[in-house]
Amino acid sequence: MTFPYLERKHFLAVLVPLFLYSLFSTAPALAHHPFGMGESSELSGWQALLSGIGHPLLGPDHLLFMLGIALVGQKRAKKWIFPLLAVGLAGSALVQLQPLPDLLAPWAEALVSLSLAIEGLIILNRLSPKCLLPMFALHGYLLGSTIVGAEPTPLIGYFSGLLLSQMALLLLVAAVSQRSINWLGTNGRLLTAGVWIGIGSAFSWVALVN
Repeated sequence: MTFPYLERKHFLAVLVPLFLYSLFSTAPALAHHPFGMGESSELSGWQALLSGIGHPLLGPDHLLFMLGIALVGQKRAKKWIFPLLAVGLAGSALVQLQPLPDLLAPWAEALVSLSLAIEGLIILNRLSPKCLLPMFALHGYLLGSTIVGAEPTPLIGYFSGLLLSQMALLLLVAAVSQRSINWLGTNGRLLTAGVWIGIGSAFSWVALVN
């Protein structure tokens, strides 16, 4: 089987996500909050708001997952924004009631990385776009785990930051979804899906064996 000629934009579809992932994944792990904010109990309302805004942007798994939604090609993409935000915030709220045990942390991180592979299969039309909903809830659960045990003020600030950050990203991907699909074409979309599957599978394995 021969492959059609690959244009420069197809190579960008491979190199850009790899660059983003390597850039963020080589930085020190954000065990708590970005920008040197310390523990949840030490956060002011404004710091918690900034932390909530920063976490979805600074986590490579979550950022690539959000950007990959643009290539799924949902009909009426903007109608997906509210359901995705709802399940994401529900996941973040659930972890406040049922914190993640330390023993399960590597498995949770592996599942978050694996969600990129699942998203790749959705882009390839091997899975239903509805699979984005439980995956987004899982991302929300992990994002909410950094604020477990906080007082009401930082908790409200953090949740507000998450809502603003994720809403902005989802509005962006909904706005550029069809343009991105048209620009990449069939070959570029297939390549991107393959990159997502490769990154997700590789880093899921790394999370489990380390």
